[in-house]
Amino acid sequence: MSSDLGIPLRQTAGPAASPSPHPADAPDPTGLRSRLTELREDLRRTDASLDRLLTEWRPGQSGDPYVTVTEGRRAQARRVHELEYGARSTLLVFQSGANTVAPVPTTLPDPENPSAEEPDPAHEAGPGEGSAEPEPMRKDGNPDAAYRVVVDRAFLSEPAALRALDLRLARGHDVRVVDQPLIKLVVADGERALVQLEPERSMELRPPLVLLATELFESVWRRSRPYLREDGDLGPTDRRILQLMLSGLTDAATAHQLGTSPRTVQRRVRALMDLTAVTSRVQLGWYAMRNNWV
Repeated sequence: MSSDLGIPLRQTAGPAASPSPHPADAPDPTGLRSRLTELREDLRRTDASLDRLLTEWRPGQSGDPYVTVTEGRRAQARRVHELEYGARSTLLVFQSGANTVAPVPTTLPDPENPSAEEPDPAHEAGPGEGSAEPEPMRKDGNPDAAYRVVVDRAFLSEPAALRALDLRLARGHDVRVVDQPLIKLVVADGERALVQLEPERSMELRPPLVLLATELFESVWRRSRPYLREDGDLGPTDRRILQLMLSGLTDAATAHQLGTSPRTVQRRVRALMDLTAVTSRVQLGWYAMRNNWV
C-alpha cells in the first residue's frame, strides 16, 4: 500500500483480517477513517517540515534578502494588513483559532454602520510605541485579489467565525475547511509569505523561500473540503450543521455558533439521518461527503 504521495506505507503485523461486515458495494466508514488518517499524517509531515525549517532559520544578520522576522502582535497585524491590501492578484490564507493578532470580530464590518472603519485593538500603540493614532484598518477585503482561504476546526469555534466566512463567500472568496490544526499563513502574489511561528513572532519569506509556503498551502488545499457548497437542495442551516459536525464541534458548540439550542441541532441531525436512511453520524458524514453536501 502507498500514500497518494507515492510513499510506501509499512503494513502492520497482526491477526488475519476478518471478513468485512459490509457488502462489497457499500461505503465502509472504517476504511474512510483510515484514508483520512493517512491524509492527515501526510499533512502533518509537510507542516512539520516547514515549521522546523522556519524555527531553525535564525539568520540574525541585518539586511537578509530572504527572511524578515516581525516581533509583537501590533507589528504582525500591521504587516498582515499591508500584505493583504498590497496584493495585486492572489492571496493564499490559512486561518486558525486563537486569533490574538487580529481577533475575528474585529475584522468584521459593523452591521449597523458598514462604512465605519474602527482601528483594530491589535493595532493600538502599546507602552513605548508612541501615542499617534494608527491608520484605520479596512475590513472590506482587497477587491483586486483572488482569495483562497483554508480554515481549521479551531477557527470554526471562534466567535463570529461563521459570519466571517459568509462574508468571504459573499465577496467571492474560495473557502475550504480542514480538520487538523493549521499554522497562520498569508501568501501574497507568490512573492511574500508571512508565517506565524508563535503569538509574538512571525517570519516573512521572500523568493525563493516563499515557494515552501506556497507548496504547503497547495498541499493542504488539495486535501480540504469546500465550505458550504451551493449545489443541491440542502438548506444553508443544515449545511452549516454538517460542516461543523464533520469538523468535530460538539452539539453545544454548534448551537452557539448558529445562535440556536443543542436540542435543535440534535433534531436537525436526526432529521438528516432519517432523510439519508443511515443509523449513525459517521454514516451521515460519509453520505454528505459522497453527495457533495459539504
